[in-house]
Amino acid sequence: MSNDSALNYTVAQGRATSFFPTFERKDELQHATHFCPGCGHGVVHKMLARAIDELAVQDRTILVGPVGCGVFTYHYFDVGNISAAHGRASAVASAVKRSRPEAIVLSYQGDGDLAAIGAAEILHSANRGESITVIFINNAVYSMTGGQSAPTTLLGQKSTTNPEGRNAIPDGYPLHVSELLATLEAPVYIERVGLGDNKQLMAAQRAIRRGLENQVRGLGFSFIEVLAPCPTIWKMNAVEAQHWVRDVMEKTFPLGVMRDKTKETEPRPAPASAPALDRIPGILGVAEADLPTGNAHVMEQGREVDLEVRIAGFGGQGVLLLGEMLAEAGLDAGLEVSWLPSYGPEMRSGTSNCHVRISNAVIDSPVVTSPGVLVAMNEPSLRKFDRAVRPGGWIIYNGEEFPADCVRDDIHVLALPFTQIANDLGDARAANMVMLGALLQISGVLPRESVSAALRRLIKHQRWVDLDEKAIAHGGSLAAARSQEE
Repeated sequence: MSNDSALNYTVAQGRATSFFPTFERKDELQHATHFCPGCGHGVVHKMLARAIDELAVQDRTILVGPVGCGVFTYHYFDVGNISAAHGRASAVASAVKRSRPEAIVLSYQGDGDLAAIGAAEILHSANRGESITVIFINNAVYSMTGGQSAPTTLLGQKSTTNPEGRNAIPDGYPLHVSELLATLEAPVYIERVGLGDNKQLMAAQRAIRRGLENQVRGLGFSFIEVLAPCPTIWKMNAVEAQHWVRDVMEKTFPLGVMRDKTKETEPRPAPASAPALDRIPGILGVAEADLPTGNAHVMEQGREVDLEVRIAGFGGQGVLLLGEMLAEAGLDAGLEVSWLPSYGPEMRSGTSNCHVRISNAVIDSPVVTSPGVLVAMNEPSLRKFDRAVRPGGWIIYNGEEFPADCVRDDIHVLALPFTQIANDLGDARAANMVMLGALLQISGVLPRESVSAALRRLIKHQRWVDLDEKAIAHGGSLAAARSQEE
């Protein structure tokens, strides 16, 4: 054979262009995926990539990957990729599609990810008829974590958590996700396919392409369930596992189309554009007088602001309101703010705390791990958080005196009976506002105008506004007097 004739050939099959040319997850294995030999994920990946190529949608496809064996989709598919928290892929896909309606959005999930922790997300995504395409890999077991029983585990099938086989009592029955979703009105297309033999493989390829094509046509929610082999966890070779899909799994999960409304469904209308910013207050029913005034001009020019506060106490002491006041005042002053509450289930007497950050730079995280100021409204809260206060920081403590075993020589302390002080002003419940006044005096980062504006937005009864203004002013005076004493 001459060299010329040797070069005369036609490529019948090749790597889909929707795959990366090389897979860079591991330096030494850039030609291969991480899937076990005979795993269904690799087969479905190839089908999905081929469908993306055939429909010429690679440049506008966004693939939301799962937690589980399919987690590394972003290493393989040369499309837009997003990693979702466990079970949340369909919820994330819904948000992406709503924000980018021109995109082709795919959610790719396994049975543990979708049918267990993600059951609520997939149910409501389907019920809303989100215009996404969901690929559901059902291998009847939690594979990546070692072979525990999954919602789709068959009756009698053994797993690490059911070594004697799944029993309907007390383990329940295998969850038929496709049939469940087919009872809803909104889904357009639902089909279950398998990877048990060549005939099933061809049907699976058609279904995956069709589910993708439905979204290209703008028809709505499509769901393709794929019965897939897992040789490693099933403890079978690749051929045995493939036959098990066809001969065993299919008896519990019959293949076929569960819903097809593609012929009578019209393309979904384009989503309405977002309202103009100046219309949002009216839509929300917020009066113009209640909007932040943006008093940025009252801040010192060029001054760096980075206030991190932790406020803690019992439920009912006004812990969260104190934090809201700080955040609202910072917002009014034109600063970046965050307010992160944390509280127990009790309305009263349960623990409560919040994180507040105020800065003139972008805030990277709302979590305050080393506060510059700790506002402790009772002793248990003081003892819980006092050691976290950064050196040079402040503790404002609601107590007659500061506990001797909490004293540190690298922080400042203001300990006063704030509840009694508030009671003398007119109501013990204003203790949080007295402490707020002290905090504002100590930090010096917020103008009085912004604090007053925030108070009037959050408190609607004039009696409380008047009392709180008096409490804030008195707290500031107490902090200023203590500072002069020192």
